[in-house]
Amino acid sequence: MNRRRTATAAVAAALVCACLLPGCAPRDRSGGKRVVVLAFDGMDPRIVREMFAKGGLPNMKRLSETGGFTELWSSVPPQSPVAWSNFITGKNPGGHAIFDFIHRDPATYLPFLSTSETIPPRRTLALGDYILPLSAGTVLLKREGKAFWEYLEEGGIPATIFRIPSNFPPVPGRAQSLSGMGTPDLMGTYGIYQFFTSDPADIPKDPSGAEFTLVEPRDGAVRAEIAGPANSYRKEAPRLSIAFTAWIDEAHGAARIDLPGESLILRQGEWSDWLVLEFKPLALAPAVRGICRLYLKEVRPRFRLYVTPINIDPKAPALPIDTPRGYAAGVAEAVGYFYTQGMPENTKTLTNDTFTIDEFYTHFRMVLDENHRLFDHIWERYRDGLLFYYYSSTDLGTHIFWHLRDPKHPIHNAQARARLGDVIEETYAEMDGVVGKVMAEIGDGATLIVMSDHGFAPFYVSFNLNGWLRENGYLVLRDGAAEGSLFTNVDWRKTRAYAIGLNSLYLNLAGRERDGIVDPGAERDALLRELAAKLEAVRDPGNGSAVIKRVYRADEVYSGEYAGRAPDLVVGYDWGYRTSWESALGDVKGTLLATSTEEWSGDHCGAMEVVPGILFSNKRIALTDPHLYDLTPSILAEFGLPKPADMIGRNVFEQ
Repeated sequence: MNRRRTATAAVAAALVCACLLPGCAPRDRSGGKRVVVLAFDGMDPRIVREMFAKGGLPNMKRLSETGGFTELWSSVPPQSPVAWSNFITGKNPGGHAIFDFIHRDPATYLPFLSTSETIPPRRTLALGDYILPLSAGTVLLKREGKAFWEYLEEGGIPATIFRIPSNFPPVPGRAQSLSGMGTPDLMGTYGIYQFFTSDPADIPKDPSGAEFTLVEPRDGAVRAEIAGPANSYRKEAPRLSIAFTAWIDEAHGAARIDLPGESLILRQGEWSDWLVLEFKPLALAPAVRGICRLYLKEVRPRFRLYVTPINIDPKAPALPIDTPRGYAAGVAEAVGYFYTQGMPENTKTLTNDTFTIDEFYTHFRMVLDENHRLFDHIWERYRDGLLFYYYSSTDLGTHIFWHLRDPKHPIHNAQARARLGDVIEETYAEMDGVVGKVMAEIGDGATLIVMSDHGFAPFYVSFNLNGWLRENGYLVLRDGAAEGSLFTNVDWRKTRAYAIGLNSLYLNLAGRERDGIVDPGAERDALLRELAAKLEAVRDPGNGSAVIKRVYRADEVYSGEYAGRAPDLVVGYDWGYRTSWESALGDVKGTLLATSTEEWSGDHCGAMEVVPGILFSNKRIALTDPHLYDLTPSILAEFGLPKPADMIGRNVFEQ
């Protein structure tokens, strides 16, 4: 059964009926029962225990003593979209079809994002240089399976699902929901920022996640354009844009920035509030609205202006981000504009050297403080049923600031540590404050669950898996061909295995891949055993450590309707190691093992056993080895609902 989700006007109309007409909506059958799930992405049990030992996290410590605390097994692999899909569906990846951040098309070998897909209108009318849509386009949620709050809705239980990952577009229904990780910016990407600079040295040779514009101040002003989404009404699909002028006041270290309908003054080093941008594709067509913030990095001697990725406007979303329609607008009216981009902490500013670590910390704090304001708003209005609330900062902060707390990391910076402190522990302490607030106010008979989808490990060394496959004869380039990305110049008639994504390894299987050569019978089984054994034997010549802790066979760890879509092997890295960025996109060139020198210094894309998550509750946790998918039927059971037949999890509160 294919349960792919689409967001259409018909669904929106049905939601309006369900939410506005009393006769359409089911009666609240929660009986006043409250279940609160606080999700701290990436919170690590080792760091929690370290802080316990120093007297930190008093609320979580009290929760562990009065209820329970244990490690929580993540997914295979422990990537966020995979892990959260396990939690959402109560299944392993074979049941929900999300196996990695990146999947591949066996007909082309090319990668694509695993969680969602935009489908253009099927019917259009061409008029000269213009294309007019005669039907609506759709955005497809590619996660299969039924979300657990759909069962709550069927049982008459109200639910608020705030920013859960792997839920864009959000599952249609009566639950109040805002999509989280996986939600794109207005351009349809995971977040592309813009940087305007008068210094050519600011522009990287190969920028990642950014667009750089070289500007030249003239007559005391910089004139440029903020690029927006493509104009889908034009055949060439040119980018829409909005012109701005920055009037430079060198004497005061400031600039006045004029935009259509708005003018603001920023001092050097100052951030703006959220700004609304309206992009007009046609004179008679509705404007496409987005929001952004500006950061005036420098006025003199160089002009440098940062523009955040243009976020979907929650008051007028160009793409579906909420249920019921208008929920996001109501939140924005109450607390002001906020990031709708799924991963708002913009780590690419560090990759491209646009921000210093101190500037990124300021940005990181802005995102976290904004999330605190949103939580306060949601918590004040919560009455009963289920509340799921998600924090991203425990994950993105650990990715970036791990090296500050780890003297062994290749880029450990003692001076930055002295200035900024242990940002990870600071963030954990703030999450402990959220837990304390909920514990004090949740009331008797309520259930509190505090959880994470995975833990963390250092990222010391990268491993080019495709390079290893090439060196060992499993991946072959055409004679005389140069190395390249996206499997450029691979000779598929001689290639037996290839890797795409952060943990996925595929056989070039006959009858499945376009140019497959591996027989799906005995040859396949022998090759899988051979690859697993050789990969688990790989050692780092620098220290003798194992690079890979475990190689999982998909046919042994996955079950369910969609297990046939899985990669053949899942490579689980050991402590300190991870797939190289290059290999993840099909690049075979470069050093097999390379020291990681980027600020992205912590990671979790290894073996499940290396990076367990955390599970706290105010109820006794009976299971000794709970998995993410065990929480799903546990939540249903708290409301007296039975476990659906296709869920594989157990109730964590029952032996």
